[in-house]
Amino acid sequence: MQKICKPNLLELTKFPVQIIMENVFFEKQEMEGVQLVVRIFKTIEGAIHEIQEPQEDCWIAMTNPTATEIFEMSERFGIEVDDLRAPLDEEERSRIEVEDNYTLILVDVPMIEERNDKDWYGTIPLGIIVTKKMIFTVCLEDTQVLTRFMEGRVRNFFTYMKTRFILQILYRNATMYLHYLRIIDKKSEQVEEKLHMSTRNQELMELLELEKSLVYFTTSLRSNEVVLEKLLKVESIKQYPEDTDLLEDVIIENKQAIEMANIYSGILSSMMGTFASVISNNLNVVMKVLSVITIVMSIPTIVFSAYGMNLSPSGMPFSADKWGFLVVILLSILVSIVAAVILSKKKFF
Repeated sequence: MQKICKPNLLELTKFPVQIIMENVFFEKQEMEGVQLVVRIFKTIEGAIHEIQEPQEDCWIAMTNPTATEIFEMSERFGIEVDDLRAPLDEEERSRIEVEDNYTLILVDVPMIEERNDKDWYGTIPLGIIVTKKMIFTVCLEDTQVLTRFMEGRVRNFFTYMKTRFILQILYRNATMYLHYLRIIDKKSEQVEEKLHMSTRNQELMELLELEKSLVYFTTSLRSNEVVLEKLLKVESIKQYPEDTDLLEDVIIENKQAIEMANIYSGILSSMMGTFASVISNNLNVVMKVLSVITIVMSIPTIVFSAYGMNLSPSGMPFSADKWGFLVVILLSILVSIVAAVILSKKKFF
């Protein structure tokens, strides 16, 4: 394929185009600017730097690459197209696959999904491909798991230390699960406060969405646990003594996230059944109050209806009295008050 020279940065900001540099460096245009599909990072003099061309011991981060870009990467680095496509399938299971010249690690990472102007939580696959010279990450969208690495905010992160980099990604992934689980717990508490006096189904639907998020988290964390266990036995990824503590931390954090997800899921399941009954009971209370009000108001209505009949005035009580109208009204109100007091003592409202 013919090599296309890269324009300078000023031209790129004025004219968003797709650039192919040695079949590796790609960009795609979005409505608000230019988003890099393939970004290349390397540790230089102890600090992370973004570079333009792939080099030995670099990290190539791919975000939602197109089919053309996947084929380009496959041809240049000898990686199977199916392995590059696997992380782009939201239903792909977590696993480790060892090939002749690289190892594929697939894990599920948490993500935020916006629906109806609210944030909900789910998971998407993240692919980590380790070769002898470099490391690749492939994901369907930008993830907070990798952002801190790109910004150089992770201690002891070096692109040439591939095993440690993998463990740091997995550790960061487990901590993100814990972070989102705490947010879900706080949201459930907020919904719980609303449910005490609620007669609508909106709060129950919010709890249902949170429970779905917990189901996704629990399933993904268990799959990731299997990957961690298998990672200990993979010979293609070298194990270094100095990374032993980090690996133990990753396993501990992942198990803690699984336990928290199970606990929160159990609490939400019981809460949904309980608060469904609470909402039904609140609705019954409202209907009972309305019924009592109807009964109390019906007493003066009956009296006034009787006086509205076309009968001889001589047969109607207080019809000849000049204060008769006021007396009838006062008596009706008095009877209504007595009825209300009786119903109140019976705890109808």
